[in-house]
Amino acid sequence: MKVKELLELLEETIGHLRIALVTNQQRIFESPYTSYEFAQRAVEIQEDLKDLEKLRAELEKLDPESDVEEHYPREEVERLLKTLELLRESESHVY
Repeated sequence: MKVKELLELLEETIGHLRIALVTNQQRIFESPYTSYEFAQRAVEIQEDLKDLEKLRAELEKLDPESDVEEHYPREEVERLLKTLELLRESESHVY
């Protein structure tokens, strides 16, 4: 997989998480009974976003046409791809 392709997946995931973050932050004020849950979820999403943005900054320093496996072990790349897929499909903004 090329660095450019991974960056595209990363950008898509970051976009999904930003939507989820805003949605959860807005829902904090809906009900006193559920506000803690939405606040906690927003904090978790914010932490994930911070980590992904750090990774994006690292990847942007690399040559976009190079293979990711040249820079990172294959197992880490596979784990990252699975994590990105789970984060994109989590739809935490739907609840």
